[in-house]
Amino acid sequence: MRRLNRPMLRGLALAALVALSGCNEEDAGVAARFPDIGDARIGAIQIERAGCGSCHIIPGIRDADGLVGPPLDHMGRRIFIAGLLRNTPGNMMAWLRDPQRIVPGNAMPDMGLSEQQTRDITAYLYTLE
Repeated sequence: MRRLNRPMLRGLALAALVALSGCNEEDAGVAARFPDIGDARIGAIQIERAGCGSCHIIPGIRDADGLVGPPLDHMGRRIFIAGLLRNTPGNMMAWLRDPQRIVPGNAMPDMGLSEQQTRDITAYLYTLE
């Protein structure tokens, strides 16, 4: 019988997590499921003002064609944020508020966003399905 090494166990755990995450049509429409996050229209303005498009491709945001960070299309349907956080409103807001605390040394800077700016930006990102 073959022993599972640590990388294989991590892979199996990740596969199980994804399988248990339950992607079905009832789960579609993240923005509809979390209407109290913030104001997506204001979030689009905040994204533009913060200059997020200098690093990311962001649908619906003028001049958001940066290639430093990942494209943010379909953010409302993604399973993970930064490759390790489950895509939930709370995790998205935590990532936006302090990405260096979550993944030290990553390319995402602390943008100095307020709580409300974070909520509104999160609401906009969840419209991107």
